Amino acid sequence: MTTRQRHHVSDDIHSNGAAVNPWWANAVVYQIYPRSFQDSNGDGYGDVKGIISRLPYLADLGIDAIWLSPVYRSPQDDNGYDISDYRDIDPLFGTLSDMDTLIERSHGLGIKVIMDLVVNHTSDEHAWFQASRDAHSPYADWYWWRPAREGFHPGEPGAEPNRWGATFGGSAWQYDPQRGEYYLHTFSVKQPDLNWENPHVRQAVYDMMNWWMDRGVDGFRMDVITLISKRVDVRGRLPGEDYGLFSDGPVGEEGYSSPWPFSMDGPRLDEFLREMRSAVFSHRDGYLTVGEGQGISPERNETITDPASRELDMLFLFDHIGADQHGTKWTITDLHLPDLKSAMDEQQRAVRSKGWASLYFNNHDQPRSVSRWGDTSTPELRTRSAKALALLLHLHRGTPYVYQGEELGMTNAGFTRLSQYRDLESINAFRQRVQEAHLQTAESMMESLAKVSRDNSRTPMQWDGTRFAGFMDENAGIEPWIQVNPNSPSINAERETEDPHSVFSFYRSLIALRHTDDAVSCGEFAMLDMDDESVYSFTRTLGERRLLVVVNVSSHSSDLPVQTRGLLAREADPERVVIANESADAIVGEIAMGRLSAWSAFVYQIEK
Repeated sequence: MTTRQRHHVSDDIHSNGAAVNPWWANAVVYQIYPRSFQDSNGDGYGDVKGIISRLPYLADLGIDAIWLSPVYRSPQDDNGYDISDYRDIDPLFGTLSDMDTLIERSHGLGIKVIMDLVVNHTSDEHAWFQASRDAHSPYADWYWWRPAREGFHPGEPGAEPNRWGATFGGSAWQYDPQRGEYYLHTFSVKQPDLNWENPHVRQAVYDMMNWWMDRGVDGFRMDVITLISKRVDVRGRLPGEDYGLFSDGPVGEEGYSSPWPFSMDGPRLDEFLREMRSAVFSHRDGYLTVGEGQGISPERNETITDPASRELDMLFLFDHIGADQHGTKWTITDLHLPDLKSAMDEQQRAVRSKGWASLYFNNHDQPRSVSRWGDTSTPELRTRSAKALALLLHLHRGTPYVYQGEELGMTNAGFTRLSQYRDLESINAFRQRVQEAHLQTAESMMESLAKVSRDNSRTPMQWDGTRFAGFMDENAGIEPWIQVNPNSPSINAERETEDPHSVFSFYRSLIALRHTDDAVSCGEFAMLDMDDESVYSFTRTLGERRLLVVVNVSSHSSDLPVQTRGLLAREADPERVVIANESADAIVGEIAMGRLSAWSAFVYQIEK
C-alpha cells in the first residue's frame, strides 16, 4: 500500500441513530506554521511556495491533511492572527495564485488543505474596524465599543470600562480618540473583538468562508471560536451571572480581572455554530471543521461535536495541556502523570457514544512536548521519549494532529536572552510580570519562557544540518526571522527520513497503523491503572480485536501496574507486538519480567 492509498473505517461512527463515515475518522492532520516551515525566496520568512516544495515530504510521512496557520494579509502583530484582509494572502507568504497552486498540488497528492479561520477578532487595520471608528457608520457596532467609566475622562488612567486584562498583557480595553470610546480586545491591542451579536458581522464571515471553500479549501481550524458569543444583555449583565460587561470581577495578581466569564462558551455559541454550518457547509461534502475550545468542558465537547448537533466536527480542548500548570501558564511544574491521565480519560469518555476528539500535545501555542514531558538529556532518551509520547497520543480514539517538527523530535528553542524571543505574548508577559507587577525576578521569568514560551515551537523547521537548517538559503545575506535551534545538525529531516529507527520513521508507522487498523481509528477506549505515577496504559477494542497500549512515561524502569499486568500472558508472543519503540523481543522480555525499561512504549494484541 502506498502512502497515499487509504483504508477507510469499516464501522460507522454513530450518533443518535444516524451513521456517518467521515474521512477524518482515521486521518492524521499536519499543522504548518508557514513563517517557520520553508523560505523559498531568501527573505528569512517561510512562504506558500516553500510549503509547495515540501509536499513530497508530507506525502511520504503519510498525513491526510495540512492545516495552515494564517497566511492572510496582516500587519503581523501576532504573527498573522491579526487579519486585515480575509480574501488576500499577505505578501510575506506569497499571492493568491500561490495559494491556488498549493491547493491544487496538495489535492493531487491526496492531501486536503485546512485554513486557519480567525473571526473572534480582526486586525485594527481591517477595513471593518476602521469604518467602525465612526459612531455613525453602518459598521459602528461591528465591534465592542463602550464609553469611559462613569466619573472619569476618556483616555485618562483608570477610565477603562472595567479592569479586565488582555491575554497578551495590560488592559483589555483600548481608547480610540477618533471615536472617543474604548474597544474590547481580548488579545492584543491590535486585535479588536468582533461583535457577533450583529447579524451583519456573521453574514460577512460566512460569505468569506464560502469564498474560500469555493476556491478549493477543505475546511477550517477555527481560532478561539468558543469566544464569539459574549455574555451580555442590555444592562451588561445576565441574570444569575457574577460578572457582566460593566463588572470588574476579582482582580488577579497582575492587577486585572478576567474577561473569560464574559467571553467563554457564551449563551449563543451553539446557535452561531449551527448557523455557520447551515450557511457554509450544509451543501458540501468532505470538509473538516475543528475549533479551538477555550472554556469548553469534555461534556460540552460531546454536545458541540455530536453530528446531530450540526455544529463542529471536533474541538481542541485545553484541560490536558494544563495538567502541569498550577495558577498561571508561567508557573509550570513537573508533570504528575495521573493528572494527565484523568484529563485525557475524561475527554475520551465524554465522546464514547457521540461526538469526536482531537488529539494533540504540540501546536504553535505550546512548547515542544519532548522537552516538556519527555527527556532530552541524551540523544537516546530524546528519541525514545519522543516515540513514546507519540505512541501514547496516537493510540487514543480521535483525530491526531502532528505539529511541524514533532515528527522529528524537535525540542524547545534553548533561548537564554529576552532579545532572542519574537513572541508578543512572551515579551509582554516579561514586562508585566517582572517590570510592572514584580511577580517574578528576571531570572525566574527567563526560566519560565525557556519552558513554555510559544517561540519554543516556532523556530525554523530543521530540514538538514546546514547553518539555517535548510529553512532558507544560507547565502541570502540575512538571518531567519527567528533563530534556528542550535541542535539542528543532529535533529533534522535529512538524517531521519532514511533512518528506519528515527522518530520520523516511527511517526510514519503510527500514521500507517491508523489507516489500516480499525481498532486504532474507532475502537472503544478504556483507561487502566489510573493512579500509577509512571505507566500510562489503556485498551482499544473493536469486535474481537483488543489492543493493549503501554507507555512508561519516565526515565527510570517501572513495574507493570496491576491491571496492565493482568492482561498480559506470561508467555508473551513477539508476533502480538503491533508497534513499539524497541524490538518485539525486548518488549517480550520486559513483559516476562513484569518491568518496563525507561520510556518503553508498545501496543500488544491481547485476547478479548
